[in-house]
Amino acid sequence: MEQRNVTEFVLLGLTQNLQGQKILFAVFLMIYMVTMAGNLLIVITVVLSPALDSPMYTFLGYLSFMDAVYFNTVTPHMMIDLLHVRKTISFQDCMTQLFFEHFFGGAEILLLVVMAYDRYVAICKPLHYLTIMNQRVCVLLLVLAWAGGFVHALSHILFVYNLPFCGPNVIDHFICDMYPLLNLACTDTYVIGLTVVANDGAICVVIFSLLLISYVVILHSMKKLSQEGRRKALSTCGSHITVVIFFFVPCIFGYVRPPSTLPIDKCLTVFNTIITPMLNPLIYTLRNTDMKNAMKKLLGLI
Repeated sequence: MEQRNVTEFVLLGLTQNLQGQKILFAVFLMIYMVTMAGNLLIVITVVLSPALDSPMYTFLGYLSFMDAVYFNTVTPHMMIDLLHVRKTISFQDCMTQLFFEHFFGGAEILLLVVMAYDRYVAICKPLHYLTIMNQRVCVLLLVLAWAGGFVHALSHILFVYNLPFCGPNVIDHFICDMYPLLNLACTDTYVIGLTVVANDGAICVVIFSLLLISYVVILHSMKKLSQEGRRKALSTCGSHITVVIFFFVPCIFGYVRPPSTLPIDKCLTVFNTIITPMLNPLIYTLRNTDMKNAMKKLLGLI
């Protein structure tokens, strides 16, 4: 392994303007409180409400849990940096952030696939739903989502950890991510960059396309349902499709391109890691009558 002279990275953050940093800190502090409260409320509601004892809500609870943890891999460090003129992160902390960012992001992608499959079975094979989506299958699907996220994240660390970083250490971003790190390596990273495009970009495109196709099939199958059944199915699937679009579109724009860093990357990362986890609880609760009723009962008990 070549010698690594860099022990820390300097992050340029979202802006170099001190007044702008204070404003952003206040904005992100509000977003942080809303996001954590919304996602934890969904998790607690799903765990404590007997009316939500179904695979769909179990997966929704796990999605909110993943959103809360995924949100915390990036946001607290970024908010602390907004209070400092010089923003640094150690090499080890950078690798840790990179790992968990892709671990929870990858697991969430696979969980969205699981949720789409759950809705497909519920709408297209309603008589066999409880047989197909039994507890053993649900646990297995959740384990596969976590395992897939782990393998996805581990591959990123294996690519980056042993690269030689011997000179520049300034990252024009507010987090550690693959493309900015590859640009700083003192070696040719072209092949690794293409691997990242295949690992991140291609996976996002393929899974996003499969999810859209699955929802087209689901919507086509709704003709068999009653008017009330169609209304509930449209409400649930509409929420899922909205979350899928919010999550995958920034991911596709960020990774389906030649390995490089662009000014828009910061905005895409803010949307993917901060805005989407905040919006997901609102999307699911505002469009789901059962969830809203369960929350009202839970808050009434408190």
